[in-house]
Amino acid sequence: MEILRGVWEVISSIFQNSGFAYFFSADGGYKNLIMILFAFVFLYLGIKKGFEPLLMIPIAFGMLLANLPMANLAVQYHDLQGFIDLVAGRLTDSAGKTLTPGLMDFLYFGVKAGIYPPLIFLGIGSMTDFTSLIARPSSFILGAAAQLGIFVAYLVAIVLGFAPNEAGSIAIIGGADGPTAIFVTSKLAPAMLGTIAVAAYSYMALVPVIQPPIMRALTTKKERSVVMGNIRPVSKLEKILFPIVITVVVSLLLPDAAALVGMLMLGNLLKESGRTDRIAKAAQNELMNIITIMLGLSVGATTSAQSFLNWNTIKIVVLGFLAFGFGTAGGVLFGKLMYILSKGKINPLIGSAGVSAVPMAARVAQKEGARENPSNFLLMHAMGPNVSGVIGSAVAAGILLTLLGK
Repeated sequence: MEILRGVWEVISSIFQNSGFAYFFSADGGYKNLIMILFAFVFLYLGIKKGFEPLLMIPIAFGMLLANLPMANLAVQYHDLQGFIDLVAGRLTDSAGKTLTPGLMDFLYFGVKAGIYPPLIFLGIGSMTDFTSLIARPSSFILGAAAQLGIFVAYLVAIVLGFAPNEAGSIAIIGGADGPTAIFVTSKLAPAMLGTIAVAAYSYMALVPVIQPPIMRALTTKKERSVVMGNIRPVSKLEKILFPIVITVVVSLLLPDAAALVGMLMLGNLLKESGRTDRIAKAAQNELMNIITIMLGLSVGATTSAQSFLNWNTIKIVVLGFLAFGFGTAGGVLFGKLMYILSKGKINPLIGSAGVSAVPMAARVAQKEGARENPSNFLLMHAMGPNVSGVIGSAVAAGILLTLLGK
């Protein structure tokens, strides 16, 4: 009996000090269990449904790790001074116990220091073809118009009681650009980073579901059926000068946008110069893949139960949807204006692609145009506003950081 009692005490001690026991503790361990179930749902969406899998799966797995009790895999600080204090052993939890830095704390440093998102933009730039935008510079207007959702959501968020920096972080979801949303939020409202990242990538994955009803509601069958002419040829010199000129102009106008726009355009210059194929391919593949893993995993690790399970999360998700919807509407409405000014030569559907979700939004415009007119091919025309939206979201980020980040 003594042996059995001893064995039972050992088993009981192991269980009481395990993460399983925490789920039933009075400290709210059930919330961690709920977050783990959320992680399973997001993993399902990424793996089974293919919703932005390259980032959705790392983010979901980071969420899973962050909510495993006792594992010390949740990000424990929100600013660079917090990281310094954590490493120095000066941070404590609610019970006064000194916090020790974990793996995710070090990986998250690349987010908080503004390293990962610009490097993602470097990879995006090396894969982006700006030919359609260069051939039709008026696409810049559509890319700018699609940022309308950012500023509408900002005003609504202020009305709902969010602080200006929090409202700006929520609003950037409307740009439909995950790295930009992460970059802005890490600067303005880092405590909301996990929620905003999950919302941003969820809505990007749902572009084919969200956009079509808005596009059909704001356009007529005649407008959706417009067949656009061929775009003009673009010279090699134009392709090389474009990233240089854009970097100089945007960076001088909005220094806070220089990191994102500069890396985007550097990537594109590596691609178009014809002299740096090796490092352009490295930016497209090895660098992009490594940074994507670290970015997704560390962002997911910020979604601890304490920071994610609250009413603000629901408000953020709703406001993100509002921002995305108004962004789509803004692009389509300016597309209608261009349709009128061009006397019916511009199909307003291409304006919806200005939300920056490359190339999914352009494909949606193509699909909706072909739905009304099977001979219609809008993809190349929609790519102009689409890549313009990438620049537009970075510019919008610069505006928000300039106004709210000081």
